[in-house]
Amino acid sequence: MTGRVISLQVRTEKHGTPTRVGEVVGRVGGGLEGDAHAHRTSRAVLVVDRATLDALGLVPGDLREEITIEGLPDVTNLPVDTELRIGGVTLRVDGPCEPCTHIGELLGVPDREEFRLSLVGRRGALCTVSAVSGPIGVGDPVELLVRASAPKRDRPSAVPQP
Repeated sequence: MTGRVISLQVRTEKHGTPTRVGEVVGRVGGGLEGDAHAHRTSRAVLVVDRATLDALGLVPGDLREEITIEGLPDVTNLPVDTELRIGGVTLRVDGPCEPCTHIGELLGVPDREEFRLSLVGRRGALCTVSAVSGPIGVGDPVELLVRASAPKRDRPSAVPQP
């Protein structure tokens, strides 16, 4: 399954307003350079699909995601350790971003709990950068990587003893 990047955002402060950028560079074992979460060793990058934003009447960055994509609407529910190749960066999924009432507060919604519930199962995937070969730019492809499984070893059959 493939998609593409439609927006990139960084925040220089933890609770700061996201700033749109045209390109970002990943930090292996962390997040995106220039973002307040770049130093985190897990759950450093939030990836959200545009379908969630459209369904809620939001715009890229409203959910405080660093990467907004289209073409992978179920990104929130990808299994842990799934890898996404986005531009020149490979991300490892750490798990879903659990909705909280804080995001509703930041957006000024009238009923924060109702808004939190509307995000259940679609808040996005929290990831960590696992490899970097170049930057991520708006318009770059998003590819769900499939890992080769380890070959199964045959168990040696018991040899009867004389």
